[in-house]
Parts: sequence; structure tokens; C-alpha cells
Amino acid sequence: MFNSFRQMSRRFFKLLPRPGWLLLLITVYIVLSTTWSPVEYVELGEAQIVQTTKPQVCVHTLLENEVHERKIKRSLELVREMGATTIVQFFPWAYFEPSDDQYNWTQADLIVRHAKNQGLRIIARLGLVPDWARPASDGRATTLNYLPEASFDDFAEYAAQLAARYIEEIRHFIIWNEPNLSFEWGYRPVDPAAYVRLLQLSYRAIKGANSQALVLAGALAPTNEAQGSSAGLNEMDFLRQMYRRGAAPYFDALAVHSYGSTEPADAEPSPDRLNFRRLELLRQIMVDADDAAKPVFITESGWNDHPRWTGAVRPSQRLQYTIKAFEFTAANWSWAEQLCIWAFRYPAPLNAYPDNFTLVSPEFDLKPIYYAIQDYARGWERGATQWLPPPVAS
Repeated sequence: MFNSFRQMSRRFFKLLPRPGWLLLLITVYIVLSTTWSPVEYVELGEAQIVQTTKPQVCVHTLLENEVHERKIKRSLELVREMGATTIVQFFPWAYFEPSDDQYNWTQADLIVRHAKNQGLRIIARLGLVPDWARPASDGRATTLNYLPEASFDDFAEYAAQLAARYIEEIRHFIIWNEPNLSFEWGYRPVDPAAYVRLLQLSYRAIKGANSQALVLAGALAPTNEAQGSSAGLNEMDFLRQMYRRGAAPYFDALAVHSYGSTEPADAEPSPDRLNFRRLELLRQIMVDADDAAKPVFITESGWNDHPRWTGAVRPSQRLQYTIKAFEFTAANWSWAEQLCIWAFRYPAPLNAYPDNFTLVSPEFDLKPIYYAIQDYARGWERGATQWLPPPVAS
């Protein structure tokens, strides 16, 4: 049989004109280069412990879109070496349950395995709706953030499956992301009452899977949008409506986003200003609702130092404001459990101003802000310029 195959091959190549040979080889190369890659073996390594003096330090990672396991491992190594104890990591429903009741945990397993090995705590953020759970609305396609009420139970079931699978590794779960913004609510008018219903179902499902789990509500975005705006609703009004709709028994902590914008970390809060201490206004609402016993997790925060964005600050200000935010939180907000910086690293450059929120480049170049946070977290003495390693003199 082999000889017959060889003879047929010879006849084929004899009949094929020389330019055809070249075309065939090019086609084979393209097919192999786009569909085949060697298996990547990444050693887990010895289990690690985070060395830190500031356990509040936390970063938001984006490993759900990282292709290479070695880059997942390296990212989490750098998080640990920086002195952060905790990561906020997105676990998109659309990624892990692509078909109803059909789960693919491959990427989640990689992330959880390496985070555990680096000694990091995970706060899991849940969201993004698979196609099968979001049919077209009024004949129009829907976005990944569109969650119809008919699929609330399906979302809660996914949350329970995640909580059960990682019962030893993940205890904190954020239900949705920025539900007070229309974009994050599927380009629909925001709906605090519907969000509370989603929260209730998710809380019960997660607690049923792991009674020790902690459910975080909100992840509310700072915005000045008034009632009736097509873009969203300011987070103070949204939180008040959550309490009026009976949300209090269905979350263990509040997740919030508290960015500094262009103001210093200690700038006074005000309802008409978007700054770091705006969070105090939300906290007062919790106090007024007799819910002060619950902690707050700042799951996104930070400053941007893009040279041409109006919402950015200078690099030196970014360093100073970020460290001041950590110091202010530790000194004044005993109710703040974590302060998580957005974002540790993007898997690929966006080539726009969001790149300047990161601490590490896609190529794993460590930025000055990384070293400044590392000095703070690990209790190392900071240099006067907060620039480590210093520029090389020419």
C-alpha cells in the first residue's frame, strides 16, 4: 500500500507544473502556521506566599483574554512580587458556558491554578451573556451585556456552578459590572429594581453552592447622570433605589469603582465631582440604611497618565496620587476591605488612552507606577523621584 501511495504521489508531482509546486508549498505553510502550534508545557513551580506589609493592595487583572499559559503565570508572579494580596478577575459567563448547560472551564482552571500557586486571593467578577441566553430584542441583535429577565435564573445557575467548582479557591463574587450605566445594561435604561432581582437570585444560588461565599453587589460606576438619562444613573441614586427595593439582605459587601480623574486622592468629595473620595457619599448611604456593618471593596481605581487625554494627569502626579490613595484609605476608611487598581496589564495594546491605566505593558515592561506600588506594599523605602530603576545617565 505504501508503494502504491508513493507511486501516485510521484505521478501527481510530475503532472503538477513548477509554479503549482510553489503554490502548493505556500498553501501548506499557511495552513500549518495558522492551525497548528506546539503544545505549551508550563511548570506550575513551588507554591508561593505574598510578601507584603499592606494587605489592602489589590489589582484588577484581565487574564480571561490571555492566550498563553506562560503569560498568565508571569502576570500573576509579578502581581505577587509587587506585594498585592488580591486580584479582581473577570469570569465571563459567555466564555465558560457557550451552550446551555455545556461548560468549558479550561481558561478558568488555568487562571485559578496559577493564582492559587502564587498565594493570591481571587475576587471573581461575573458578567457577559452567551448568545443562547440573549435572544434578539424587537428584531435587533443584542450586546454581550444584554441580560433579559428570562435568563436571570440561568445567570444565577452559572454563578452557582462557578462557586461550587472553585469552592476552595474563590470566596468573593461580584454580581454584574456597573449596572448603573446603560452600556453595561445592554444599552437599555438602567433598572435598579431588575438588578436587585438578579442579585437576589444570584445570592441564593451562590450561597447554596458555598455557604461561606461572599456576594458583592454593585461594582457601581462613578457618574453624574441624572434620573431619566439615556446613559445611566448616578451611583448614589442607584444605591438608594437598591435599598428601597430590598437589596440589603442579598449582599455581603458593596463593590464600587472610585477613580481619581484629574484630582488628588485627598480632594474633598461632592455630588457634582468625580474624584477618589466620592466613595464617601456612597458610604454615607450605607450608614443611613443601617448597613454600616458591611465592608466596601474598591474593585476599580486609579489615575491615567496619557499625554493627550483630557482625563489624565502627569506621570509624576499619577505616582503621588496613587500612593496617597492607598495611604488615605488605610488611615481613614476602616470599612474599605481592598483597594484594587485598574488595570494590571492588557494582553495586547489598545493603542489608545486606556493603555495608560496599566502597571505593566503587554510585553511585561514594568512601569514606574509598578515600582511605586511595590515600594509601598512591601514597605521598602521610596526614592525621592519614585522612579525605580532610575534612568541610565548618558
